[in-house]
Amino acid sequence: MSIRHGLLALLSTGSRHGYQLRVEFEASTGATWPLNIGQVYTTLSRLERDGLVEPGESDEQGRVAYTITAAGREELARWFGTPVVQSDRPRDELVIKLAMAVAAGRADVAEVIHRQRTATMRALQRLTTAKRAATDGAAQRLVIDSLIFQAEAEQRWLDHCEAVLKEES
Repeated sequence: MSIRHGLLALLSTGSRHGYQLRVEFEASTGATWPLNIGQVYTTLSRLERDGLVEPGESDEQGRVAYTITAAGREELARWFGTPVVQSDRPRDELVIKLAMAVAAGRADVAEVIHRQRTATMRALQRLTTAKRAATDGAAQRLVIDSLIFQAEAEQRWLDHCEAVLKEES
């Protein structure tokens, strides 16, 4: 996930200081990807260094509002226009865990699958509850829906893993 580009997207609608960016980012994602305020300011510093944002004057509380630059708008347009490819995503720890459990023969693979299924079902229940409670609009709903679809896909994949392992034994 690109915090850098998320902040640029928020700044594309107007100047904001770090705390505002953090609050809006979390609201837009349904708080599924919380940001540390230090992470926001570190990212803003890098964006400023790269010429993608510029700081304004400090307000009476010492907060600096940042504004996106023309180069920042170009970078944001490039990001929106470039598809995310599978190889850009981090490795899936669950896939690696199951593959290693099978390959090493050192774990009860059925139990690993069972524990994962239980955890995924709990997550799916929490997400469904969060979806019902969501009030921050379409952006938040899209994020929660994506997480629900991922959890449902994981459940189907776990079913598939069990079927493959039964075939093999």
